[in-house]
Amino acid sequence: MVQPFTIAIPDERLAEIRLGIARFDWDDFPDAGGWTSGVGLADLRRLADRWLGGYDWRATERRLNALPQFTADILGQTLHFLHVRGDGSRLPVMLVHGWPGSFLEFEALIAPLTAAGHDVIVPSLPGYAFSGRPATPIGPRQTAELFHRLMVELYGAGRYLLQGGDWGAAITAWMAFGHPDAVAALHLNMVIVQAADAVPTRAPELAWAAKRADLAKEEAGYSHEQGSRPQTLGIAMSDSPIGVAAWILEKFGAWADVPRDDAGRPDLWAAFDPDVLIDNVMLYLGPKRFVTSTWMYRGRTLEDSGQFPAGTRLRVPTAVAAFPDPVFPPPPRSQVEKTYDVVRWTEPARGGHFAALEQPESLLADMRGFFDAVSPG
Repeated sequence: MVQPFTIAIPDERLAEIRLGIARFDWDDFPDAGGWTSGVGLADLRRLADRWLGGYDWRATERRLNALPQFTADILGQTLHFLHVRGDGSRLPVMLVHGWPGSFLEFEALIAPLTAAGHDVIVPSLPGYAFSGRPATPIGPRQTAELFHRLMVELYGAGRYLLQGGDWGAAITAWMAFGHPDAVAALHLNMVIVQAADAVPTRAPELAWAAKRADLAKEEAGYSHEQGSRPQTLGIAMSDSPIGVAAWILEKFGAWADVPRDDAGRPDLWAAFDPDVLIDNVMLYLGPKRFVTSTWMYRGRTLEDSGQFPAGTRLRVPTAVAAFPDPVFPPPPRSQVEKTYDVVRWTEPARGGHFAALEQPESLLADMRGFFDAVSPG
């Protein structure tokens, strides 16, 4: 059953978070080399200072609560989602976030899409934000079934459009795999899941694979930890707002397409409003969802959903907006076409891993160009 939902973090929880930030002992924390060894302490402290000195979560709640929000019980899992209606002249669009993002990544895209006639559905992943905590880790393939069932709950047997990046790219791809008759078109700003037999063979494909493997040596530690020992990590983070903020901020600094100095230090503030970054962290801290947010990685391992079965060739029309992600460089089109029916391929000049936050106008224009072509009103 679908129920209206209003965000309301208790005052006691906000006080706990504020106290944890205020009590963090910065003077006792050594710097292992700034951004070369993890999160930059100066940037983290700047975020903490703003958190304590002017940031207003209640203002964020009021802004987010202006958007129609709901929960639904789907296959025993409570899902939180935004559901903003257009005039019904175009197919509904589901926008799916990843980690360490949240539903608010798509905030700037909702009004233009509804104005164009689409209904817009933005779910929180299981164990994220205001979705319920899973009883056990849930991976992208199981999440794909939950999200398809949510669309059936809302629209019956109607067809729908999908957009995803990060985990959203994996989840929406599995939705296209499992329900190709329901998914009218798939728009990705990251390609995660490929067929098991989609092996790089051409020179550009081999160069991409080698670059990804080289980057993984420095950048994949978080994924291995969350995919193998999320419970231990969760215990370490459970009472540390600064710890959670550091774990998340590191990824925004490493994965976003932002200016960097000669030492590789990112200028986060050139791309992100500090309050937006805090809003995103608060969606993990406020409802106590950091621990279960990491379970998606463990769930992928347990359900073995990192690849499609050999021989898979998705028949859903697919667009790829290959943003210049510094840590997850997009594969060449020839590599993606081994698994997906790529009918549109673009390479935006700017924007990294968090395309919806970094370059919302560019992502929106790409989506609309694709959806208008494959599903005209």
